[in-house]
Amino acid sequence: MTEAFGQVKGRLARFLGRRSGDETAESELQAAHDELGSARSAGDERAQAAVQARWAQRLEGIFREDPDAAAELARLLTELAPDASRTFVSLVSGGVNYGPAFQGSHIHGGIVFNVQSAQPPAPDGPDRPDQVPVVTTRFSNRRAELGALDATLGVARSGRGSVDIGVLEGLPGVGKTATAWRWAEQARDRFPDGQLYVDFAALRDPSAPAGSVGADVSEALAMCLRSLPGGADNDIPNSLAARTNLFRSRSADLRILLVLDDVNQPSQVRALIPKGPGSAVLVTSQGRLGELAVSDGARLISVRPLDAHGGLALLADRLGESAVEAEREAASRLVELCGGLPVALQVVAARLVTGDGLTMEELSAELEDEAGRLAGLSLFGEESPVSAVLGPSYRLLPQDAARVYRLLGWLPTGVFDAGVAAVAADMDTGRAKRLLGVLVRASLVETMRDGRYRMHDLVRLHARERAMEEEPETEYAALMKRVGTHYLVLTALADRALREDRLRVADLSALLRDADNPFTTAGGPAPLDWMDAERPAILAVLRAAGRLGLHTVVWQLAEAFTSLFLHRRYLGAWRESLELGVAAAAAAAASASTAEEVARATAAEARLRSLLSRPLLDLGENERAGEELERAAALAEVAGYLVVHASALEFLGRYRERFEPSRAVETFRLSLELNERAGEARGAAIAAFFLGCAQDAQGEHTEAMVTLRRAVRDFTEMAEPDRRMAARVSAAIGVVHGHLGETEEAVRELRGAIQALKDEGARHYEAGALEQLADVVEQAGGQEDLVREYLDRAQAIYASVDSPRAEIVRQRLADLDG
Repeated sequence: MTEAFGQVKGRLARFLGRRSGDETAESELQAAHDELGSARSAGDERAQAAVQARWAQRLEGIFREDPDAAAELARLLTELAPDASRTFVSLVSGGVNYGPAFQGSHIHGGIVFNVQSAQPPAPDGPDRPDQVPVVTTRFSNRRAELGALDATLGVARSGRGSVDIGVLEGLPGVGKTATAWRWAEQARDRFPDGQLYVDFAALRDPSAPAGSVGADVSEALAMCLRSLPGGADNDIPNSLAARTNLFRSRSADLRILLVLDDVNQPSQVRALIPKGPGSAVLVTSQGRLGELAVSDGARLISVRPLDAHGGLALLADRLGESAVEAEREAASRLVELCGGLPVALQVVAARLVTGDGLTMEELSAELEDEAGRLAGLSLFGEESPVSAVLGPSYRLLPQDAARVYRLLGWLPTGVFDAGVAAVAADMDTGRAKRLLGVLVRASLVETMRDGRYRMHDLVRLHARERAMEEEPETEYAALMKRVGTHYLVLTALADRALREDRLRVADLSALLRDADNPFTTAGGPAPLDWMDAERPAILAVLRAAGRLGLHTVVWQLAEAFTSLFLHRRYLGAWRESLELGVAAAAAAAASASTAEEVARATAAEARLRSLLSRPLLDLGENERAGEELERAAALAEVAGYLVVHASALEFLGRYRERFEPSRAVETFRLSLELNERAGEARGAAIAAFFLGCAQDAQGEHTEAMVTLRRAVRDFTEMAEPDRRMAARVSAAIGVVHGHLGETEEAVRELRGAIQALKDEGARHYEAGALEQLADVVEQAGGQEDLVREYLDRAQAIYASVDSPRAEIVRQRLADLDG
């Protein structure tokens, strides 16, 4: 024992002395050895832990200054005590990542995954959010990274009130996401108010220029706001700045963990830093985010490829310790050939498990044939590293599974269900599921908890390369037409399930006639939740189909897809989808071969330009919104579609009411006339509502009352009554009563409208009606307490959604108090 420690002490002292410049390292080691021996003899576990903690802190400081020291110490300990040191070597050398966790009726494959519908809040408040995905396979080690996160995030620091930020950075496939998920699972007790999760890869627009992250961040904020206490779609403001402020306000008294996956810009993190003391943000990124360390105090934690020891431990975890020991030299060679990249080692392990007796020696000999590619394994090399890593596994796939794999590489999204896979491969869903099972067993595709599948970006790149080399040149366009039509059918059915009588230009009756409707079956998904879950995929399909010139599919899909944004206002995505639809409709009209096709495509362009004004106005692009509306009205008139022309004029009237009020009445009146001529009952009711408001604003109170009473009757007596719009009209009627001096009637009408709007969840309109009620009561005089009550309620609602009107109402309340 003494002789062994003497050898260890001398070599460790040299290791420590070279890095600290301190010649007392040997005496320090001796003192620690003696102290530890005494503590063990006395059975004093606290004293033993103190020694260990002191040296762990010493080593951590060395590793921060010199990251290569960890690998050197690992090699040294392996040489000194190959068996006893394994646990500690794994700790200091980076350990082991669990592996790839690859994030990576036949024209209509249906919906083959479980859409997670939004659950109503519990009676005593919202559920504690718990959104970070669970690691579904065995997770091995990564103890150094997990330890660094333990020391960095969510640690109580008296008097600081800090929010900690940790960034896991490294190559794709190295295990950053899995490490983040694992740590979040272990740290649940540190964050009593829950954990939020945002995958920026799902939100990112791949065609956007570098640094363009506003829409991604805005949508991420909306997701988080809906998950925090008090969150609801109607409460979320439109602007990025307002959403950021509201997120800070709502998180101020909470202790939460926010995991941000696949971040590529520091600004994506800054807007999502919660305000509650003790909260934390855990980021994964393929790039360097040094700005966060400099200006935001983030700790950067590098997740590196595994060293020899860590790679062998991963293989032992997957294949068994005895299997690795039996072929240790071949196993070491496999780790070397894979460059320590966990995604490669996972494929190796999968082949050995399912390779019909394939030995490590045989597999390493096979991989030697690709030594030229593996020696240059680098994401930045001229040759794809994925081809080198995944090529052998791909070649072992059965022919039909290999074809499905290739075609999945052509999908514009890495997340899909079995129905989409079936359509892509032009086969029935049952067969597609069986072949997806083959790909899952080969670790080329990952199953998700909702029943969908996910293909890591690197794997998808390899599959796409194989498709480009092995599939006919015409197959990509054919696949995208099938997939685009599939999403068109399902989105159109979801749109109609939300509201059947909405204005639509596309005639999809033949396409939908024989399609199974999943939204009307027992246990089927909620249409709004399905569209929200598939939002990134539908946007990707719109982009890809547009590039291929599938113009009709694109504009029809964009028209159906807009129903999602009428309920959940993802402004960036809404604008992009409509812009793609406008361009596609214009191109379809230019290339049409019949007058009927030209007219329908032109009407579609007019309709989509009208809708485009909505997100443009909310984004503050007022001038462009006006231009789009003028163009829409002109196109609609040329197309000869009365109902589309009427709708375009209604949108134009709403714009003029804000910027050209003197022209609003005539525009709404013409819209109403055209809707009546076209027999469009709902369009006429909407036009009448806005016409009545414009008449009242111009002082035509009696005429306004007649117009508005007609509108509320029409909304109520429809085959599918529109209670939300009817309540808005009732509020407008109450305002007109007030202008006519009919205070009692005004109060009664507004109170009824306020309750109806509250029941419908229309909080912004509810606050507006409360302001209008306060105006009526104040004008009548003598009831200042009631005025203050109504304004207090309105101000609270506006503040909860970060509306600019909150400050206006607050000032009005201050004026009431003198």
